[in-house]
This record gives sequence, structure tokens and C-alpha cells, in this order.
Amino acid sequence: MRYEITGYVSAGYLVIRCGGCKTFTYVDHFQEWKLCPVCGATIDIQKASHYLEVEDFTVAENIVAQLEQHIHKTRKKDLSHEERQQLRARYAEWIRGQT
Repeated sequence: MRYEITGYVSAGYLVIRCGGCKTFTYVDHFQEWKLCPVCGATIDIQKASHYLEVEDFTVAENIVAQLEQHIHKTRKKDLSHEERQQLRARYAEWIRGQT
């Protein structure tokens, strides 16, 4: 799934989650599926939960690590809708600060 933002199509990365083992990972927008690096399950990108869209894979790796840490620390099964919105807002704020 690609998101259109202000008239152009982004070609970055999506932070997603494996439906099997619930591990966070990321994919580029051109991938249709990915093998989970932990359990080996095939992740259908169209069906996977999308948490955030980022421009750089190193940022995606960092966010994946932070999300895993947050889930384990809080002992939650998943982020709430509000937490997802907050994640996206914080990322957007960070991007605005980079320019």
C-alpha cells in the first residue's frame, strides 16, 4: 500500500507486524510479501497491520527496535489506536525538525 502525501507517491518503508509471532519488521513499498525474520511466516503486506511509513530503512530499523522494546516493557499485545496515532504524530514532528 502506498500513501499519497501532498501530490507525490512516497517510496519509503512501512513498519509492519508479523501475523504469526507478532514481531515488528519493515518492508519497502514495492514488496508484496516478506518472510518474517523470526518465525519464517509469509507476511502478506496488503493484509499486515501498517504502523508507520518512513523514508529511510535505518529509521525503520530504529523504530522497529523501539516498538519491540515498548511492547515487551508494557507487556501489551499491541499498540492501541491512540498509540499508533501518537507514533505517527511524533514521527511527523521529528521529520519537520529535520528540515
